[in-house]
Amino acid sequence: MKNLLFPILLFFTLVPVSAQDSVEELLKKYNTGSVSYISVEQLRMKQLKDEVILLDTRSAEEFEVSHIEDALLVGYDDFDLYRLPNISKDKNIIVYCSLGIRSEQIGEKLKKAGFENVQNLFGGIFEWKNTGFPVVDKEGEPTEKVHAYSKQWAKWLKNGEKIY
Repeated sequence: MKNLLFPILLFFTLVPVSAQDSVEELLKKYNTGSVSYISVEQLRMKQLKDEVILLDTRSAEEFEVSHIEDALLVGYDDFDLYRLPNISKDKNIIVYCSLGIRSEQIGEKLKKAGFENVQNLFGGIFEWKNTGFPVVDKEGEPTEKVHAYSKQWAKWLKNGEKIY
């Protein structure tokens, strides 16, 4: 998997992304739709009822800046099914990353491994924060900081302090 990371990161760095592209257009451009989406509002309702397991598919560096409360870091380039905590395959699992591109790939792996109820957070943590929902830092304290992945992708983060 690490051998694939460099070409993927290079691709996302070199492919032009128009400022006019909406998040929806961006996700249509890079995702296949193989993992169904859940909106931030739908996730918030489920989260308040404690009905989901949240898996953050970003890097540890991104996760430490901030993440959605109660999310488990599973990573992207170092993702390993065998390191997941003991999660029943019938649980509601929501994967997310910055916008929803990396998380779709991890969602596909989970589905292939037999997890039945996997969804991808539409717009990722950026949309979560843009909507005004809270994020926490590595100590679990509320923060306005969000790792913006790169200056190119940061344009979709409209609410919060961008960290690189």
